[in-house]
Amino acid sequence: MIDRAPGNPNPLVRNGVQPIAIGAVALALVVMGIGSIALWRGYTGSTPETDRVVAARQLQARTAQASEQLVEKTKGLEATQQESIDQLQVVQDQLLTVRRLLAAQQADTKKLTEQVGTLTESIDGLRQSFASARATAEPEASPSPRRKSARNKYRASKSARLKRGRNG
Repeated sequence: MIDRAPGNPNPLVRNGVQPIAIGAVALALVVMGIGSIALWRGYTGSTPETDRVVAARQLQARTAQASEQLVEKTKGLEATQQESIDQLQVVQDQLLTVRRLLAAQQADTKKLTEQVGTLTESIDGLRQSFASARATAEPEASPSPRRKSARNKYRASKSARLKRGRNG
């Protein structure tokens, strides 16, 4: 511990004038600092406040420009989306038309298949009735000699002509 002087109970009294001098020096330093800042700003011609205002205005202008671009792009996307929706609707309509045509074709095919089946059954019935009628009309008759068909006659005459042409 520091011992106090026995005759002087208050330390401020002992220092006396020093606190006022220190305060005056500090005040002079503050005034000189403010003055030097004012001179520096006056000499350079720019102040941080105006720079900040200019920067804020530029930032606002950029923000507004970016917002306008976003709005334009959004409108473009909306138009593209609407075009896609319209095209999709057209494709859906075409698909519905194709489905209807396919269903109609399938119905026609089914109808024609049934008609072909009916015709086949009719032909088979006619063949059977013709065969049974033929069997009853020709009772175990001996087979008749075959006549030459027109095709066979033509072939025979043609081959005879060729032979004559080669020989003669």
